[in-house]
Amino acid sequence: MVMDTVPYRTRSGDHSVEQGPVLVGLVGKGIQLSRTPAMHEAEGAAFGLSYHYRLFDTAEMPSDLEIGEILRSAEICGFAGLNITYPYKVTVIDHLDELSDAARALGAVNTVVFRNGRRKGHNTDWWGFSESFRRNMAGAKCDTVLQLGAGGAGTAVAHALVERGVAALRIYDRDHEKAEALVRRINTGAGYQIATAVNSLEAGLEGEVDGIVNTTPVGMASMPGTPLSPDHVKPAMWVADIIYFPLETELLRIARQKGCRVLPGSGMAIFQAVRAFEHFTGLVPDIGRMEETFKAFGS
Repeated sequence: MVMDTVPYRTRSGDHSVEQGPVLVGLVGKGIQLSRTPAMHEAEGAAFGLSYHYRLFDTAEMPSDLEIGEILRSAEICGFAGLNITYPYKVTVIDHLDELSDAARALGAVNTVVFRNGRRKGHNTDWWGFSESFRRNMAGAKCDTVLQLGAGGAGTAVAHALVERGVAALRIYDRDHEKAEALVRRINTGAGYQIATAVNSLEAGLEGEVDGIVNTTPVGMASMPGTPLSPDHVKPAMWVADIIYFPLETELLRIARQKGCRVLPGSGMAIFQAVRAFEHFTGLVPDIGRMEETFKAFGS
């Protein structure tokens, strides 16, 4: 079969190549409402590719199915790679052959590329949050920030916050050992003590706190609610959430009503998808086009 040749822009410039079908997917739990497939497929179509994005929702699968089995099945079926989301961003590492520098530094993976019989893990979450913060929160005071959650996404966000200039990062997780492990990783990477694990929300909010970032799944459509009391949110704070469905979580609604500057999870979702698309295809996607696809869903 003869494939159409299409011009596209790669990291090394403009080329015309023969490009066959591209099959990718997302592994996670409770991901039926994800907007990632639409963003990827629309961008693939814009390049003239036969691009197909599939969901591997473990909430709809046998409970004993492991992430390693999903990777193996996708690889056998000819997938170019998989995005990885909650709750597999850390456990997937044991099933990979190599890690990018970012994934190794963060200890979490959200993108796996299958190439030449090997599985390489990447992390595009940290850049996704960092870029969203840079574009939308210019001038935000970042002397002291409280982060809720120390899981795979929280690891990426913590590194991004340090990169964005946070002076003191407090991390709270119900699993205190997990928070302490993330703090050690952050401080080792920074070369000095910038992060601290706190035992309670009250401890994390002592004194003047400039911003709060939620990296827990609390607030998702499948896990409604807020990760902290409305009384903890003060008008002088800024509040960010990495959840994008719903686009305005209960936490962000409370913060907005109090006059806080807010950052929804849409930016992180878009920018991490931009970088993942590039890993899967070698093509440089149009950020504005992917953003329009995301926004077409409404709120």
